[in-house]
Amino acid sequence: MKSTIIASIAALAMLSGCGSSNGDGGWSDLFNKDLSNAEYEQGVWSRNADGDLQANKDSIIFSKADYENFEVELEFKMEPNANSGIVVYCTDTKNWIPNSIEIQISDSDADAYKNRPAWQCGAVFGHVAPKFPTGGLTGQWHKMLVRCKGQQIDTYLDGKHVSSMDMSKWTDNKKGPDGTVIPEWLTKQKKCEMATKGKVGLQGKHGKAACDFRNVKIRPIK
Repeated sequence: MKSTIIASIAALAMLSGCGSSNGDGGWSDLFNKDLSNAEYEQGVWSRNADGDLQANKDSIIFSKADYENFEVELEFKMEPNANSGIVVYCTDTKNWIPNSIEIQISDSDADAYKNRPAWQCGAVFGHVAPKFPTGGLTGQWHKMLVRCKGQQIDTYLDGKHVSSMDMSKWTDNKKGPDGTVIPEWLTKQKKCEMATKGKVGLQGKHGKAACDFRNVKIRPIK
């Protein structure tokens, strides 16, 4: 009985906190219930009866506000083969891919991603692979926290530190610090020169695989 209680407490702690609590002030909703403070393609993003955010195609929903030095936290539930993400530091919503940083939310077991570490769940997409295997996440709610403090980005998946990126070390727009080749379409500028203030967004349904979001919160940090 004692071991069961301890396991239950540990599971609750994992879902209620993500290992980084250095924020100042309280959390606030990134998007209003009616999405009035969001930029998105009409007819794509909506809330279901439970208030979860859903999209019917691959289109980004962005905050209207720009954020600098913050933590964003959310829960996500994805279908098999999903490819979604949290977009931060976006300075161009029309051409967001090379003008932002994306934290990947994906089905790491999918054939398209299982042999591409920097495309797996918890990765800084195309740049930094997760520190541990992140498979087996589909069909259930999981929590992700992304901490953005200047050029330092840290990601926590279900309470575990899954990836870290110091943008100041990315001084080449073709290769990362470890020599990993960056796809030309992904990075047209050096990450060390990118702005560390911009809009925050969520990627919508990719192909036939959806990813739903709930409890999407943000707070400032020093």
